[in-house]
Amino acid sequence: MIKREVWYFRGVGPQNTPACLELMEKAVAAGFRHLVVASTTGDSGAQAARRFAGKDVNLVVVGHSVGFKGPNLDEFREEHYQEIVRLGGKVLKATILTHSLETSLADQFKGSAPTLLIANTLRRLGQGIKVACEIVMEAVDAGLIPEGEEVVAVGGTARGWDTVAIIKSAASKRFMQLSVLEIWGKPRV
Repeated sequence: MIKREVWYFRGVGPQNTPACLELMEKAVAAGFRHLVVASTTGDSGAQAARRFAGKDVNLVVVGHSVGFKGPNLDEFREEHYQEIVRLGGKVLKATILTHSLETSLADQFKGSAPTLLIANTLRRLGQGIKVACEIVMEAVDAGLIPEGEEVVAVGGTARGWDTVAIIKSAASKRFMQLSVLEIWGKPRV
């Protein structure tokens, strides 16, 4: 039997980022070595890179794809990118698996699509859980973390972090093998 303490946050947002960093430290102390974190501008990703610099971890910071918010717009700030890489982290700017092509088609043809249904189903557990699942698959697809490993995944709602989960990694092609093993922290809203 595994016993864990779960942290429930009173709300969503960046005020929970320090607590998520603390949960990540607990995970590393417990032996987890793969950390995958979402970061739109790179700010929270840089915080993680500073916190885990020199430690035996594989930190992957996943941002939006260029163009997500508009043509040619890169939300990830160059100074954060440089700091993360300098401190030993990896940065992946990836297409959100449950968003881009099918959202475009759903908007155009006024319908829904399987990945949108998956996204909305995962949101029942919280936006951060949806994000955590997506970024783990994106990192596996990019070859930045191995498939079939227990990974610490950190996501949030809009800005900052508010969710920490342990996820058994899978490539997007094998989505049905992805498993949320544990939830260490999430908003209770």
